[in-house]
Amino acid sequence: MALYRKVDAKLEEWYRNREKQALLVDGARQTGKTFSIRAFGKSHFRYTVEINFLENKDAKGIFESSPDARAFLSRISLLTHESMVPGETLIFFDEVQECPEIVTAIKFLAEDGNYRFVMSGSLLGIELKDIRSVPVGYMDVVTMYPLDFEEFLVNLNVSRSVIDTLHESYEKVLPVDEFVNKKILDLYTLYLLVGGMPEAVDEYLSSNNLRNVTEVQQSIIRLYKKDISKYDPSDKLYIEEIYDLIPAELNAKNKRFILKNLNENFKFSRYENSFLWLKDAGAAIPVYCCDEPKSPLMLSRATNLFKLFLSDVGLLSAMYSNGIQLRILQHDLAINFGAVFENAVAQELLCHGFIPYYYNNSRRGEVDFLIEENGHVLPVEVKSGKDYTRHNALSNLMSVPSYALDKAVVLAQTNVQREGDVIYFPVYMTMFMQKEESAEQIYHPDLSGLS
Repeated sequence: MALYRKVDAKLEEWYRNREKQALLVDGARQTGKTFSIRAFGKSHFRYTVEINFLENKDAKGIFESSPDARAFLSRISLLTHESMVPGETLIFFDEVQECPEIVTAIKFLAEDGNYRFVMSGSLLGIELKDIRSVPVGYMDVVTMYPLDFEEFLVNLNVSRSVIDTLHESYEKVLPVDEFVNKKILDLYTLYLLVGGMPEAVDEYLSSNNLRNVTEVQQSIIRLYKKDISKYDPSDKLYIEEIYDLIPAELNAKNKRFILKNLNENFKFSRYENSFLWLKDAGAAIPVYCCDEPKSPLMLSRATNLFKLFLSDVGLLSAMYSNGIQLRILQHDLAINFGAVFENAVAQELLCHGFIPYYYNNSRRGEVDFLIEENGHVLPVEVKSGKDYTRHNALSNLMSVPSYALDKAVVLAQTNVQREGDVIYFPVYMTMFMQKEESAEQIYHPDLSGLS
């Protein structure tokens, strides 16, 4: 079935306002890029020409050399049986990591203006590291992630009015109706199991069978491991070991990734590329440590201290032992929910535009996340248990006058409340934490006496 995806609005915005720009849709494998683009083409164009560089090895050759846009288009027409009518045709290049030459060619094709062009592919962060900088002015970029919790709710047929009411409670820091709050918290627990990979969500919507969902998730994990062996044969053993170790490391007391759990002689500098591979492939989310909550956070980042989360919380649940799904739904106290909750929050923050960090200090303790919101640092603590009002490290951090932190957020299985400078939100309200786009910053220098 067709899933509701927020990216559809971004595709629409590109269609309306970027007539002479190509669009690149990137993101991890199996996040629904191809499906969304095909659906977009079907609803907005009379014809859609699709060229998959992974399936059609001959297609790559048409971009190795060609004098102008007209010659490119003539060669494209030889690869398709679909009509190519100016103004009525979308040309979709899929798996473009197999054809880096398309990045150079797209400038001339988009500038021609007779057709609209969308590109997509997986592992673009690895294969085409410079793709975001070229060709400047001729390509817009949209990144797709697994479904966030709001998308999950919409696909479960939770009404928009309910979601809007929840959003209003978030904005005004007002409690949610207790009946609604409990229902949404229960659905959030379900989301921890199903996650946001479109195929897994679709399977749940079709069957409501969590065993079937787990089988889908396991197949996605196998596909990711196949990518590891294909794209990085020299370091594939280290990368796969790191990937497999993520659930256990998150389950540890401090959740920090400990290199010696792989090898006693493991040095980060030597194997840094293995961690970067997982990040660039969209398979994992590194959250680096900061020793000071001051903006910009990246200046106090420690490159060798980090937590490593999976790109999708459903995949994390699937990597734990068999039978955990039912135990999570039953809120089994023997399970460390903290790791699962934190993974869900990390992926939600990332897909909403934030770069999450965490804070650690030997005297003050550790705070789960730090993000930058409107130029200010916002500490975020995630609590899975009932003692969510106990947060010594967060309180210690907030008490430092020189940091001038005006508020902090605790995400827990609770209702909305405020105590001093700490706001308690139900954990599902992470769906409303959205990084605002930068406003225009116009500055006119004083040139009096100089001109």
